[in-house]
Amino acid sequence: MRYGTGTMTDAPEFSHLPAAAARLGAVLARPKTVAIACVVALAGLGWAYLAVLIAGMGGDAAAMGPGMGALDALPRAVQAICRPGFGLAPHGGLAVLAPMWAAMTLAMMLPTAGPMILTYAEIAETAARKGERIVSPLVLAAGYAVVWLGFALAASLLQLLLTRLTLLNAGMASASSLFSGAVFIGAGAYQFTPAKHACLTQCQRPFPFFFTHWQTQPKGVFRLGLRQGLYCLGCCWAMMLVVFAVGAMNVVWMAGLGIAMTIEKIGSDRTFSHVVGVGLILAGLAFLASGFLAHWPPSGI
Repeated sequence: MRYGTGTMTDAPEFSHLPAAAARLGAVLARPKTVAIACVVALAGLGWAYLAVLIAGMGGDAAAMGPGMGALDALPRAVQAICRPGFGLAPHGGLAVLAPMWAAMTLAMMLPTAGPMILTYAEIAETAARKGERIVSPLVLAAGYAVVWLGFALAASLLQLLLTRLTLLNAGMASASSLFSGAVFIGAGAYQFTPAKHACLTQCQRPFPFFFTHWQTQPKGVFRLGLRQGLYCLGCCWAMMLVVFAVGAMNVVWMAGLGIAMTIEKIGSDRTFSHVVGVGLILAGLAFLASGFLAHWPPSGI
């Protein structure tokens, strides 16, 4: 095993090591074990970071809507960042929001990538038993994570913009039923598009992708992770934006959306995606109706 390059050329031999180190080496030499540990650890770190934010910051949770955690410091920071005359995306603003969005994407998206990473690990484990060179699934997961960390940065900038436009309030929740309705309807409509299903098909069937594009160098495997991350982004970006409509850090909706996206990726047809799409559109119509009724009858009548 070449630890410097992350590749494996022969079956690993650990008999020269102390017993404890040999057992650890044997575990780490199994791609499936590494893959499972990678997904669990990184997703767990994301949820743990969010839990620290929720538990460690005081505030009025009721003001942020159902399912929100007790946050105070983040809304105050967003309010300061987005006050008139302040730059749209100063370094301080990204320093506040980017880690939050990074944790959210790791917590929500890595579990959905589990089947893809395990598929790669199974192929790699078979190749390793034949004495062929393989690359650790950690490299694949790193490429995948880079795509979603890029999304987290873009989402942070978008949140600052939406707050400046008063579509989000300082509590990081939607300030407009019409805006929430539009986000839900847009996300629901995307569930029926050819782009959605083209990307979803790639996510659901990773084996042909890896079999066709198999790589034995770290750079190549990293690029495979990037491509799979882009397919996942094309599949899930619209549902991720629903967070803007229900409130950033709304852990109830985060968990629900994460579960829905995971089920989508292990399904075999479009039925579930269409059901989710219909549900999102109906929720959006309910938001629009709520906003309309809140302003009815018009003043002056």
